[in-house]
Amino acid sequence: MKMDSELLLSPAIFLAEEEEADMSDWNLPLAFMKKRHSEKIEGSKALAQSWRMKDRMKTVSVALVLCLNVGVDPPDVVKTSPCARLECWIDPLSMSPQKALETIGANLQKQYENWQPRARYKQSLDPTVDEVKKLCTSLRRNAKEERVLFHYNGHGVPRPTVNGEIWVFNKNYTQYIPLSVYDLQTWMGSPSIFVYDCSNAGIIVKSFKQFALQREQELEVAAINPNHPLAQMPLPPSMKNCIQLAACEASELLPMNPDLPADLFTSCLTTPIKIALRWFCMQKSAKLVPGVTLDLIEKIPGRLNDRRTPLGELNWIFTAITDTIAWNVLPRDLFQKLFRQDLLVASLFRNFLLAERIMRSYNCTPVSSPRLPPTYMHAMWQAWDLAVDICLSQLPTIIEEGTAFRHSPFFAEQLTAFQVWLTMGVENRNPPEQLPIVLQVLLSQVHRLRALDLLGRFLDLGPWAVSLALSVGIFPYVLKLLQSSARELRPLLVFIWAKILAVDSSCQADLVKDNGHKYFLSVLADPYMPAEHRTMAVFILAVIVNSYTTGQEACLQGNLIAICLEQLSDPHPLLRQWVAVCLGRIWQNFDSARWCGVRDSAHEKLYSLLSDPIPEVRCAAVFALGTFVGNSAERTDHSTTIDHNVAMMLAQLINDGSPVVRKELVVALSHLVVQYESNFCTVALQFMEEEKNYAVPSTANTLEPGNLTPVRDSPAIPRLRSVNSYTNIRAATTARNLNKSLQNLNLNEEGGPVAFSPGNLSTSSSASSTLGSPDNDEYILSFETIDKMRRVSSYSSLNSLIGVSFNSVYTQIWRVLLHLAADPFPEVSDLAMKVLNSIAYKATMNARPQRILDSGSLTQSAPASPTSKGAHIHQAGGSPPMPSASSSSLTNEVPKPPTRGGEQPPTRPPYTPTLGGQAPHSHQFPRTRKMFDKGPSGSEQAGDDADDPGGHKAYMNANLSTGLCDWSAKYFAQPVMKIPEEHDVESQVRKEREWRFLRNARVRKQSQRITQRGVTRLDDQIFINRNPGVPSVVKFHPFNPCIAVADKDSICFWDWEKAERLDYFYNGNPRYTRITAMEYLNGHDYSLLLTATDDGALRIWKNFADQRNPEMVTAWQGLSDMLPTTRGAGMVVDWEQETGLLMTSGDVRVIRIWDTEREMKVQDIPTGADSCVTSLSCDSQRSLIAAGLGDGSVRLYDRRMGANECRVMTYREHSSWVVKAHLQKQTDGKVISVSVDGDVRFFELRSPDSVNVLQTVKGLTALDIHPQANLFACGSMNQFIAVYNSNGDVISNIKYYDGFMGQRIGAISCLAFHPYWPHLAVGSNDYYMSIYSAEKRLR
Repeated sequence: MKMDSELLLSPAIFLAEEEEADMSDWNLPLAFMKKRHSEKIEGSKALAQSWRMKDRMKTVSVALVLCLNVGVDPPDVVKTSPCARLECWIDPLSMSPQKALETIGANLQKQYENWQPRARYKQSLDPTVDEVKKLCTSLRRNAKEERVLFHYNGHGVPRPTVNGEIWVFNKNYTQYIPLSVYDLQTWMGSPSIFVYDCSNAGIIVKSFKQFALQREQELEVAAINPNHPLAQMPLPPSMKNCIQLAACEASELLPMNPDLPADLFTSCLTTPIKIALRWFCMQKSAKLVPGVTLDLIEKIPGRLNDRRTPLGELNWIFTAITDTIAWNVLPRDLFQKLFRQDLLVASLFRNFLLAERIMRSYNCTPVSSPRLPPTYMHAMWQAWDLAVDICLSQLPTIIEEGTAFRHSPFFAEQLTAFQVWLTMGVENRNPPEQLPIVLQVLLSQVHRLRALDLLGRFLDLGPWAVSLALSVGIFPYVLKLLQSSARELRPLLVFIWAKILAVDSSCQADLVKDNGHKYFLSVLADPYMPAEHRTMAVFILAVIVNSYTTGQEACLQGNLIAICLEQLSDPHPLLRQWVAVCLGRIWQNFDSARWCGVRDSAHEKLYSLLSDPIPEVRCAAVFALGTFVGNSAERTDHSTTIDHNVAMMLAQLINDGSPVVRKELVVALSHLVVQYESNFCTVALQFMEEEKNYAVPSTANTLEPGNLTPVRDSPAIPRLRSVNSYTNIRAATTARNLNKSLQNLNLNEEGGPVAFSPGNLSTSSSASSTLGSPDNDEYILSFETIDKMRRVSSYSSLNSLIGVSFNSVYTQIWRVLLHLAADPFPEVSDLAMKVLNSIAYKATMNARPQRILDSGSLTQSAPASPTSKGAHIHQAGGSPPMPSASSSSLTNEVPKPPTRGGEQPPTRPPYTPTLGGQAPHSHQFPRTRKMFDKGPSGSEQAGDDADDPGGHKAYMNANLSTGLCDWSAKYFAQPVMKIPEEHDVESQVRKEREWRFLRNARVRKQSQRITQRGVTRLDDQIFINRNPGVPSVVKFHPFNPCIAVADKDSICFWDWEKAERLDYFYNGNPRYTRITAMEYLNGHDYSLLLTATDDGALRIWKNFADQRNPEMVTAWQGLSDMLPTTRGAGMVVDWEQETGLLMTSGDVRVIRIWDTEREMKVQDIPTGADSCVTSLSCDSQRSLIAAGLGDGSVRLYDRRMGANECRVMTYREHSSWVVKAHLQKQTDGKVISVSVDGDVRFFELRSPDSVNVLQTVKGLTALDIHPQANLFACGSMNQFIAVYNSNGDVISNIKYYDGFMGQRIGAISCLAFHPYWPHLAVGSNDYYMSIYSAEKRLR
């Protein structure tokens, strides 16, 4: 849209006024823009849970093999002198060789026991091959499937060979004997971990891999050849689960520096802090820490496992740093395997990172399998050096003077780094490297509160952050913290757990196992807790009891039901909603909870939520009552009474304004239907019989020129855009054109034409509800049949005809379902159709089991029975048992109703699809088709679908659900603390809105200039085009150059500046109804279009006129008792953007006011007249509503007053039907009303008589009043338009279209002024739509 150049050049001229106009736009509320309108109601895709350790392992046995041969150096390495001598911090030459060997062995065992005290340790000192074999095989035998560690120190034997051998001794130590790694693999089995501390250790790792491959190939050969020697052997374990750590590469020797221990690699792996401190002191930088010597290091006070002491704190920092480096550098799955699966393996690998750092400084490269990326240069090592520095610098004073130890600032600083990442970062970036440290900090009471707070803020970033935190291993920590009684942790823990469970609900089991649910029960029951924390607690409990019996039992014992019932009336809507969901879930298929609820009269307490102002809360209450009656346990009289009670309460929501509530209502009633299946089958059969015998009073038996579209040549019918009303149902393309072209061609079986009547037309469900859905012709009850039943049951006194007490609960609920099957919102009507059809299907199967057997159609499978309670239907709901001969019809293989025996297959009406597309099958049925025919057996589809093994999609299964609870749970998974986009001044949403508001201000400003000068003529035709259907309502968009034109059941959008058609789509109303009113909602911002039809249905559309598929945002029955008639006023509406109220009336005796914010009816104002309302106009400032009526009266209502006194004025000066009553919006605005006779009357609100009367043309068919320019335009049957000014002077008479031929205007069907510009849109019966404006020089 081009910005106006003058506006761009001179913004300062009218800036002050424009800002005011802008503010008014910013302050206007928006209707139907909540998440429930814009999102699909479904849960989020479950993330694949990779964080849970599928196979936790323990290292249960350790073999320590030392080949030292103290005092004898192997021949292949020349040692330096002096040389590294210490083994396990012992000098072997300081005692006798045997004693040294034993002491070293004992020390090594102690060093390992620090990391894994519970393992079985076996030492093998200077062994022979046999000893090693015996040791390994016995350890593997005892370990079973667990891990075994093999530690090899080869400092007293030659280096490993290229053939893959390591060395041990012979019995009397005269020879070195090779031991093949292949044999070692066989004895050790898997899973195992190997540590090699010897020169050239990398060779062993290489050989190990080669042997492992060789093994796999041998096994493959053996698998093919049964005579192979390996074929009879038990399968040797795969070597994939083996981990190896080697001290150096294949070509490297171990360092011989005398300041270092000889087993430097072992020291790094088993005494990391000791070696790290010594190494630190040997660096040049250590000179910066005065007074620290190697001797002093030995005296560091404290124990490794006491975090409050200097040594313990260093160990803790070391663990945090190595864990963090690993998490940041390793691929996730490798990190899980090495650092989270097995405590000992994790410790060894953390320490291996240190070994890599220290040994690389002596030109040695430790090797691991699986290989790790290099970590020795990671920035976190500098944090380690700093921590060591700070600690050591305190040592001299601590030891000499006994001063107190100052704790390291390391953890506080890392938390600050994490905080900086959280506050400063962009959306898409790498995860924060401090995450594993936050985990460590949870162990410390000092920083715990801050760590939990930051962790919560991190989890709030979205599901990806939760998955990341779980993969780091946060779960056991936050689970353990639930045992803490600290009150200040409660809000943080509740928040964190809500985030975790919103992403991964499988944690419910862990919580119950550790009694975690008690924590949340106490939070929920705590009245001093803020509402949002109680909401999260109840959400967590709702996840714990969600289809998890153990959780339901635990929470029932924890008194969950009573706690929830107390909070049903909390002012916080989200809390009310989740309390109801939680109740609904705890008694879902859990009878003892239901009875507990009955004792607390839970159902009665839930009733109050059925009229809650928030639709989601009403939904949750319907859900809870639905699962309450949907319990499958045995029924007693008491429980049946309760079920009936609940059902009748639920039935009152039949006309709720929100489709989400009505969808939940269908599901709740479907539970009841499954419970009382046999009763419903009886009712269904009666209604079906009834429907056959009863002709519905036809609403339009004669074709009138103004009412129905005449059939035209098909090329003139434009193609409709298919409409994506969420699920692309009603893709009413060819179907609708066919409806139009078939209206006069309905053939009965003899082939003669039939008078059109919407009542007896049975073009299956094409015309409406489930148009375009694949299983239409599989429905037993077509939409028309259901619709007819619905109307029969409301017109006739069925009492006389039906045997059962007519008003039984089952009949009432069946009627409610019939009503919901005709719901204007496709998803609601589809669900209801499924429920009705599955009962109709069962009813007919039960009613004629014999006939089914006779026909040969038993092979065809049909829908599975809706009760999932095993094969026999009657066990579940009590439908009458059948003769055993037909037992097959009780199983899931219930056959379809076949085509009747002797009849010929029905013939198809001879027609050709209008636009090349294949027509829906609904048209292939002859009009007099019996209800249970299989359908046109000539059609291709009958063949394809007949034996569809999956059963029908058309029928419900026992666990129908709407996905609403899962959808609501997404709230907790999404960021709660982030500013919503529309409040972010820089966001695109906000910029687009600012642009629209500037445009609005410009339109108001410029149009005001024109209307203030005064309009003297209005006949300049600026647009003309032929509309696809006869225009019945036209509506200008207030600010776009776009106009909506409705015909009987579709809407066309035109751009009147460019003269092009933007869109044309089907409104979805049944074919005996027509669109009688339209309004733009949120016209100032994100526009929606409201359409009202004469059956009282309201539909709201978005995404029209912009190249996307129009979508239905919502739809509801605005007026329930409307009877569509050809001559009535239809439905009239008026919309108040400021208050979000919608006034509706028409062929009823009330004016009904809907609050779109709450999506519910807020007021019914009785009109006090015996005729229909033909026009509504309201003024929000004064809370007044003016209504014009069919009897000529104009009535004024004040909606602040009670129902009996709200009619404040009645003017009875018109003698006939009021075409328009307009209430001017100014504070002293008058009522202007016009009747069919053309008399225009002006009323002051306080005086009973008109203050002015003007006479215009007689025989008015349409009239509109310009709100700004004081003009009114009249259109008449006599094919001309007269435009008058407020003095009653004719300023223009329009009789001909502009153009070459100057064709005469058709009879005027509708006209409308633009709310701001002096434009008049006119639709006439000859399909043309034209727009006239003031002369050009004015514009």
